[in-house]
Amino acid sequence: MDTTVLNRFKALFNRQKRELLYSGKVMNEEFNLKPDDLADEIDLTSTENETGMRMRLRNREALFLRKIDEALFRISSGTFGKCSSCEQEISLRRLEARPTATLCVDCKESQEQRERLHIDGHRFKSLGQKLQLG
Repeated sequence: MDTTVLNRFKALFNRQKRELLYSGKVMNEEFNLKPDDLADEIDLTSTENETGMRMRLRNREALFLRKIDEALFRISSGTFGKCSSCEQEISLRRLEARPTATLCVDCKESQEQRERLHIDGHRFKSLGQKLQLG
């Protein structure tokens, strides 16, 4: 991949990482309950829903931050833009649409097809592990 293109993606990832780390919007929010939030069942339910949403958002941001770090590592190791499955080049068009992509379109479509056909083929991205059944 061209050095200019790699530098463009590196700058994008560094900017996104800075925005996530230094925005302070969600990452620094406290999850403490205030006595007023527990006044009745409706207030408690509303507070629980809001806390759950904030926690999901925080988890999504943490997952995205990890993907950014992995992409920066692939840039530094010279593997950015190569499919982790077939080792062919990932199209620039796909990388522009999904900069953290690790699979080419064909391999991603195959993965999604397997996930649709077999529930145990699905990876739990937020946990980083498969669920052990029975």
